[in-house]
Amino acid sequence: MAFSRYARDGLGVSGEGLTLTRAAPFIRRAIKSGRITPQLTLTTTQADRLDTIAGEVYGDARYWWVLAAASDIGWGLQVPPGTIINVIDLQTVERFIV
Repeated sequence: MAFSRYARDGLGVSGEGLTLTRAAPFIRRAIKSGRITPQLTLTTTQADRLDTIAGEVYGDARYWWVLAAASDIGWGLQVPPGTIINVIDLQTVERFIV
């Protein structure tokens, strides 16, 4: 994927001013309205962290923020056991930030 939570420039990731922190609310609203449907939902256990889950499902732990935005749980990497994690397609996410 061509986007990263850590990439920054004066105009945002896309060069058009939409930064990833601004993308998160778009993702949350799209899920709540049904425009994005999670591909998979997971329930966390005691040892789960968003970065390790992202590494497993996306192949890159840096996409933890996608799971956080899609699951409406904030920006913490560690989440309580029993938290529902929505896994969404990264190409769908790219539509909101590029």
